[in-house]
Amino acid sequence: MQPLLSKTRTGKIVVLYAILLLCFAVFIASLYNTVTSERKLPSLKSSRIESAIRGSIYSNDGFMLASSKKLYKAIVNTYNIDPNKKELFVRLFSIYSGMSDVEIQRKLEKKGNVVLSYTLDSKTAANLRQLVYTLNAYDVFREYEDSQGRVFKYGLSVLESGEKRDYLYNNAMEPLVGYVQKTEDDRITRVKGVKGIEGAYNGHLQPITNGKMEGERDIGFNLILNRDSIFQERSDGYSLSLTIPLKLQKKIERLLDEENIRIGAKELIAGIMEAETGKIIALATTKRFDPNNITKDVYAHLNNSAIEHAFEPGSIIKPLIYAILLENDLLSLHDKIPLYNGRYRIGNATITDTHNLQEGNAEDIMIHSSNVGMAQIAQKLSPNQYYDGLKHLGFSELSGIDLPYEQGGKIPTRSMLGNQIYKATVAYGYGLQSTFIQMLKAYNVITNNGATTSPYVVESYIAPNNLKHNIEHSETRQIIHREHAIILQDLLVKTVQKGTARGAAVNGVIVGGKTGTAHIAEDGRYVNRYNSSFFGFAADSLARYTIGIVILEPNAKEEYFAARTAVPVYKKLVELLVTEKYLQPIEY
Repeated sequence: MQPLLSKTRTGKIVVLYAILLLCFAVFIASLYNTVTSERKLPSLKSSRIESAIRGSIYSNDGFMLASSKKLYKAIVNTYNIDPNKKELFVRLFSIYSGMSDVEIQRKLEKKGNVVLSYTLDSKTAANLRQLVYTLNAYDVFREYEDSQGRVFKYGLSVLESGEKRDYLYNNAMEPLVGYVQKTEDDRITRVKGVKGIEGAYNGHLQPITNGKMEGERDIGFNLILNRDSIFQERSDGYSLSLTIPLKLQKKIERLLDEENIRIGAKELIAGIMEAETGKIIALATTKRFDPNNITKDVYAHLNNSAIEHAFEPGSIIKPLIYAILLENDLLSLHDKIPLYNGRYRIGNATITDTHNLQEGNAEDIMIHSSNVGMAQIAQKLSPNQYYDGLKHLGFSELSGIDLPYEQGGKIPTRSMLGNQIYKATVAYGYGLQSTFIQMLKAYNVITNNGATTSPYVVESYIAPNNLKHNIEHSETRQIIHREHAIILQDLLVKTVQKGTARGAAVNGVIVGGKTGTAHIAEDGRYVNRYNSSFFGFAADSLARYTIGIVILEPNAKEEYFAARTAVPVYKKLVELLVTEKYLQPIEY
C-alpha cells in the first residue's frame, strides 16, 4: 500500500508544479508583451489644420458681394464632466457661446462625445478656447474608465467644422453672381460654385493651400507655439473684382421692379455694355433670388435668362440685316421700294405692316419698321451671304461672355435661307432665335463703329498677397466697315427722332435704337403672347454705351407693343446714366 500512496502523492505534486509552471509562463509572456508592445499613451504632440477659404467677390465700386467665413464646432465628452460641476460647465459655456442653458442641458443628455454647436463663428471659437483654461482651473473635467479598463480624459474641444458663404446684399446682382453648393471633405463642410460668377470662376475662387501647425501641447490639448513648432501659412482663394458697380446695378434693378408693376411681365432684362471694351456695367433682371436662402419657389430664378434663354427677336433684327446687305453692296438708301399699302404676298404667306405706306426708301423702311419692305430687300441676299452674315454678327455662336451655361440660339440652314419665305421672315425677326447677350453684342458692332468685342463681367482677380491682376479678354476685331456702322447709327438715331422709338429720346444725349415686338411660338404655332424689346445706344462727346431691354410676356392686352413697354424703360435707363454721370448731356 505504501508505494501506491507514494505514487499518488507524487502525481499530485507533478500536476501542481505543472499548473504553477503554466501560470508562471503566462505571467512571463504577459510581462514581455507589456514591455515590448507600443504603449498607447496620450501624445505629447499636437497638430492643427487651418483650412483655407474661398476668395471674395467685389463689385466695381468696391462693395463685397460674396465672402466666406469659417465655422467651428464645440465638442465635449459627457463622461469626462464631473457631475458635481456640470452646472458650472453649462453656465460658463452659455456665457461664452451665447447658447441658452436649456439647449446645452438638452444636448448633454446624450452620452459620450456631444457636439454642442456646429456653427460657431471665429470670435466665439476664440472665446471658447480661452474658456478651456478656466474649466481646467476649476477641475471641471475628470478621468473616466470605460468598460475595457481604458482611462481617458478629454476637455472641451473647439475644431473647424467648415465654411459658410455669405452674400451681403441678398438678391442684388443675382443671378449674375450665382451661388454655391455644400460638399463634405473629411467631415469638413466645403463650398463649390455652381452657376453665375461663382461657377465660371470656381477655379480662381477655390482655396489654394491649408495652413498647418505642429508642436507640443499643454494639458488642455492646446498647441504651444515655440521655435520647435512647424508652421505653414494658409493660402485662400483668389478674390474677384467685377466690371459692374453695385450702386448702378441696384438702381437699375429697382427701376425694373417698379416698371414691372405697370407692365406685369414674366421677366424684364436690361443690360448696358461699354462699347469700346465690351465691359458690362449692368446686367439686371426682375427674376432674382437670395443665395443665402434658396427655396423651391425660386428655382426658376436660378437660371440667367440673359444668356440661357433664346427667343425670336422680332424687328430688332432689322438693323443687323441692313448691316449684312451693306457689307454685300446690296442696299441702296435712296431707291424707292413699293410697300403695297402695308400688305404683301409671298407664296402662300401674307406679310403686313402696322404703317400702311405705298412706298419708301431704306430709311423709311427702318424708321417705320416695315416688314413688307424688309421682306423684299432681303431677297437680294444669296443663301450663303445671308447665312454667313448672321454667323459673322454672332448669331448661333456663343458671345464669349465669362459666364457658364450660355446658349447659342439658332439660325436657319443655308438651304432654308434659299426659300423666299424664310428670307423674308428672318429679315423681320422670325425663324431664328437669339439670346439677350448675343443681341447686345451684335448691336455693339454698330455702336463701336463696326468692331466686335466679347462682353465680360469680371475685370480682375486679387491674389492672396493682395496683388491685383487684370484679366485679358478677347481683342477687338473690325467685322463691318466703319462707314456702314455710321450709316446704321444715323438710321437708329432717326428712328428715335421720328420713328417707332420717339419715346426714347433724352435731351442732350445721342440716342439711337430699334423696337421689336414678336409673337411667341408654342407647339408649332404663334399664340397671342408677345415679347417686346428695344436695343440701341446712348452716347455723349466721350462715352458710348450699347443698351438693351427685353420684356418677356408683358401682361397688358394692348400695351404689349415695344413702343409702350420697352421704350419707356429704355429712356429711364439712359436718364439714369446721365444722373449717375456716365453720360454728360451735350450743351447746344
